[in-house]
Amino acid sequence: MRVLHTGDWHFGRSLEGRSRLAEQEAFVDELVRIAEEEAVDLVLVAGDVYDSVNPPAAAEQLYYEALTRLADGGRRAVAVIAGNHDHPERIAASAPLAVRSGIHLAGLPEAKPLVIGVPRTGETAVIAALPYPSESRLNELLAAEADERLLRAAYSERVGRLMAELASAFRPDAVNLAMSHLYVLGGVESDSERPIQVGGAYTVDPDALPAEAQYTALGHLHRPQRVAGRETVRYCGSPLAYSFSEAGQAKSVVLFEAVPGRPVEPREVLLSAGKPLVRWTATGGIAEVWRWLDEGRDPNAWIDLEIHVADLIAPEEIARLRKAHDGILHIRPVFPRDREREDGGAAARDRLPVDELFRRFYAQKTGGAEPDEATMRLFLELVAEEAEDAGPRPEADREAAAGGEEGA
Repeated sequence: MRVLHTGDWHFGRSLEGRSRLAEQEAFVDELVRIAEEEAVDLVLVAGDVYDSVNPPAAAEQLYYEALTRLADGGRRAVAVIAGNHDHPERIAASAPLAVRSGIHLAGLPEAKPLVIGVPRTGETAVIAALPYPSESRLNELLAAEADERLLRAAYSERVGRLMAELASAFRPDAVNLAMSHLYVLGGVESDSERPIQVGGAYTVDPDALPAEAQYTALGHLHRPQRVAGRETVRYCGSPLAYSFSEAGQAKSVVLFEAVPGRPVEPREVLLSAGKPLVRWTATGGIAEVWRWLDEGRDPNAWIDLEIHVADLIAPEEIARLRKAHDGILHIRPVFPRDREREDGGAAARDRLPVDELFRRFYAQKTGGAEPDEATMRLFLELVAEEAEDAGPRPEADREAAAGGEEGA
């Protein structure tokens, strides 16, 4: 069977008050076209189909149209789970009707996998499907104390037990898959993901995911990525860029062919729908912006504009810029004193010891976790080895760690 992995549609989301509905409609058209051209048998939708638990009517209509078109009257199977943005009961409410068209909906975490027959091949997919498992949706208290490390360990262990229970239904004569909406340790976040965890507590260790699954489809992180370097454990990412932290990211879905008992080889299929999000930094002032506009730069983009100026920009000039390009969302003037403050902040960071810089970097990458002694010792040994190979260069080490912290 041929399987397509998508998710994090966030229907109903806007950008600084600008509707993205037309772009989302274009994405649905492209997704349906890919499913048809690639002869897809099963579509996995890994949560966050909506941007809020109470989406606008237009978003709901687009969602139902998308599922109807993908299912194509039952010719293609579709499996959907609820994400942290979705109301689980809302997602599952139409399940009795949807299943007649080959659409399988899961709202709340249950210890029961999805078992789906694929009409074209006659094969069966067993999916260890775990919708977003918060404490409230699991209906249990995972740790009696408000200690982040204890809660993180308890949460990861609970998700691991749930996944193991679901995976116990895997069969040698079926395509065995896993799907969930989680933050897995080590994943790279974007600003557009509202936190799925509080202080890093709702973080799952990669080992909690079922190793027996031929492929694990994850949702929540908007950047397409592998988990812990594993080719068959992936976030598909969002279909559109939903914040300027995603500027320049290629958006995609994942496609693979699966046969019972055999490894799969996933591949990314790039998406073209949606306007790109770009950042303009005009160090040459407003004159440079007008030159870019005259050149027709990024005509079909949402733009975050930073202009280096000596004086305030007149309201009339701002209005002219917005009229010249209706995609300009932010116009931020940067004055000489602002640049001096930024330079001073970088200098202060450069004065921090390298171990403290690494601690900050590690906390940002793991959602607030502290590196243990073994990790710190290994890092410092690597720094020492590099210093021995290249000669004394403490300033360079400090600068590299600072750059890593800033880009996390």
